[in-house]
Amino acid sequence: MIAEMVRRSGAVRVAELVDQLGVSDMTVRRDLDALERSGVVKKVHGGAVAASGTAIDEPGFEAKSSLESTAKAAVAEAAATLVEPGSVVAVAAGTTAYAVAARLLHIPRLTVVTNSLPVAELIRSAGEEYGAGAPSLLLTGGSPTPSAALVGPLADQAVRSLHVDLLILGAHGVSEKAGLTTPNLAEAQTNRTLVASARRVAVVADHTKWGVVALSGFAALDEIDVFVTDSALNAQARAALAEAVGELVVAPVPEA
Repeated sequence: MIAEMVRRSGAVRVAELVDQLGVSDMTVRRDLDALERSGVVKKVHGGAVAASGTAIDEPGFEAKSSLESTAKAAVAEAAATLVEPGSVVAVAAGTTAYAVAARLLHIPRLTVVTNSLPVAELIRSAGEEYGAGAPSLLLTGGSPTPSAALVGPLADQAVRSLHVDLLILGAHGVSEKAGLTTPNLAEAQTNRTLVASARRVAVVADHTKWGVVALSGFAALDEIDVFVTDSALNAQARAALAEAVGELVVAPVPEA
């Protein structure tokens, strides 16, 4: 049953499995251990994801949104402090970037440019609730990916015509040699265009992204002005990032 859930949604959480299956936390964890040994899943903090082991797998937005929620929240809180009132902020696709966007709704005179359908819906809904006090929204257009990003020539053309103060950018994977990577070629191109349009680039990535290399790279570490991650990132990775990026921000994650 767990394997089928992973096949359908791309990820599962321990707490949800306990509720759905009516078994103990330890039973679920033992089953996940067995599934990981058989190559069906890869365990992550709080659950597991499908373990196909290829560089072209692209989990959907919903599959990723429930993973590492505590770390993402810490990263998002820290990244939101980089956004100044009256600025133009580009928010790229991804669940961590979405978490940042959710913390920007009360910043005055803000304009949000995004190629993320969930972020666009978040800002649009805020406009209905808060009226003129909510951020203004500019949606790039383009073709949607499994991760709910709008990409392709239309998106790239729209982004090239803009100049933004700050880009909030996530990544499928981060490594010292490959930089920022994604499984989707078109999304990589749109991300490159976003990077080129921004005066400052802030990357938001929790510790699980380090060492992951997907199919297509879209930015080197030395192109990043601020890298925001969480305190579970190991010391070696922190040292590599501190040397390569403009500024490293490590957000503390509360103990479980």
